[in-house]
Amino acid sequence: MDGVEDDGGDAVQSPLAKWKYEVSRTFRYYLVSSAPYTFRRWLGTLAAATIYVLRVYYGRGFYVISYGVGTYILNLLIGFLSPKEDPELEAPDGASLPPKDNDEVRPFVRRLPEFLFWYATTKAFIVAYLMTFCSIFDVPVFWPILLCYWIFLLVLTMKRQITHMIRYEYDPFRKKVKSFSLERNLCESILCFFAIIN
Repeated sequence: MDGVEDDGGDAVQSPLAKWKYEVSRTFRYYLVSSAPYTFRRWLGTLAAATIYVLRVYYGRGFYVISYGVGTYILNLLIGFLSPKEDPELEAPDGASLPPKDNDEVRPFVRRLPEFLFWYATTKAFIVAYLMTFCSIFDVPVFWPILLCYWIFLLVLTMKRQITHMIRYEYDPFRKKVKSFSLERNLCESILCFFAIIN
């Protein structure tokens, strides 16, 4: 109940509801305005991640939060690298994919767009940073085990993702790679690295 109705049927909003609406509207405006500035947005996320890592390093704790953030970002990364329409889940008649002899090229549409990937990653680091101020989240654990388990999880999920990419012949970096040969070489190196691990 943000507002109270008067006799005319119009909702009279409380000052708190008006303030909340204005803050939300301003936040959405700046969020949408930042969409074209990909590099600057990711630099801000890198700054937030650095602040969080320094907080964890100097605080010597909160490793469970770090493991949770790492797992969450890995999940986001898989969504970022996956196609919106998964060929494995499509009908077995093959109607969703163009035939091999046809030259039809469909653009790669991500399940999780880059902007949402950035926004969720940034929110994750900010929330994790705020959680480090609550001592209840500082669970004593042996952090090297969590790190080894996360690396194992990373290798397994990337192996599955790369196998999926090879099997259904799609490249999530194809759009941007055409104009930047350095990015193409970097992407190919990463894919080869994970293929060697497999």
